[in-house]
Amino acid sequence: MTQDASNRVTRRRFVQAASAAGIVGAAGCASTGSSGSTESGGSSDTSPLTADGSSTVYPITNAASSLWNGNPPADDKEYWGPGQYNIDTDKHLADYFAGLYGFEATGERSTPPFLVNVALSHSGTGVKAVQEGRVDIGDSSAPVSDELPDADQSTLDKYVDHVVGVDGQPIVVSKEIKDAGVTSLTGDQLRKIYKGEITNWSEVGGPDKDIQAIGRAEGSGTDTSFRANLYGDPDAPISPDVRKGQNQQVKTLVSNTDNAIAYIALAFVEEDGSVPPIALELDGTTYEYGKNLGAKGYPLSRDLHCYTWEDTSMKEAAFINMILTDFGQENFVASNNYFKLPEDRRKNQRDKLPDQA
Repeated sequence: MTQDASNRVTRRRFVQAASAAGIVGAAGCASTGSSGSTESGGSSDTSPLTADGSSTVYPITNAASSLWNGNPPADDKEYWGPGQYNIDTDKHLADYFAGLYGFEATGERSTPPFLVNVALSHSGTGVKAVQEGRVDIGDSSAPVSDELPDADQSTLDKYVDHVVGVDGQPIVVSKEIKDAGVTSLTGDQLRKIYKGEITNWSEVGGPDKDIQAIGRAEGSGTDTSFRANLYGDPDAPISPDVRKGQNQQVKTLVSNTDNAIAYIALAFVEEDGSVPPIALELDGTTYEYGKNLGAKGYPLSRDLHCYTWEDTSMKEAAFINMILTDFGQENFVASNNYFKLPEDRRKNQRDKLPDQA
């Protein structure tokens, strides 16, 4: 999406400018050749890029920010090595990707053209923070329309959706439960467990133990997607025994109990450890971790989003574009056990970014 080149200051840019001492012209990243470029051709807004939201998307954007802020040189093949990804440059990592959008290179490790700070909360928190101008990027593991069901269409239309990967959202149980023989559930059994209609593992072929059904906090994209995909309604009432705010907390609780079940992001599964996945049979097809959770027909899969507000600045584009390259998909998406976007989908996502400098 090519950006409006007019000299306008969005509300988000104004908020950022007001809070960033010494930064002038925080609105100036609208388009190549706009007021966001200095006389030397670089982009002027070098205040930190900020992101907040989903604990599911966090492993992707946090890993990306860590390498970006490290700005490793091109000969550091452990962290960058652009030649491995058909990228022809001798620049440091952040220098290269920021330079595509008009930012001046520093040529120094640990000194990128601008820093990237990623916070951790919930999908709903992240998309609201973008709308309110508190952050640049809102990480979300559910569509904004599901996270903000009361928002009018004019508000939803101001969000720009950048999909950066796909999560299979597996079902996990306590190791003791899987070892006792519960290696698969049907969709109907899973629905009844989270409705409180099945309460003992013996009802699904397991030991005589109460089921501890763990859910994510309401407002998290993982919870919203689970209800939307399994029940057909993001607001479907379910009755988990306990809710946790983050995937990390769910993982810890499953690890520390002997009777739990949970829905969780792929990045937090331990296949041979204390958070093992089980198969899920839906509409005659059995979906298994490591085999076909990424299949188009798996209903619990969901896109992972980085939302921007009203437009996408050069600074936002530089960071998101890095994640959408072969380099980014391999090092930030696949490395966290998520599914990479196929090339046609990545092209579609790149088309939403402003023209490069």
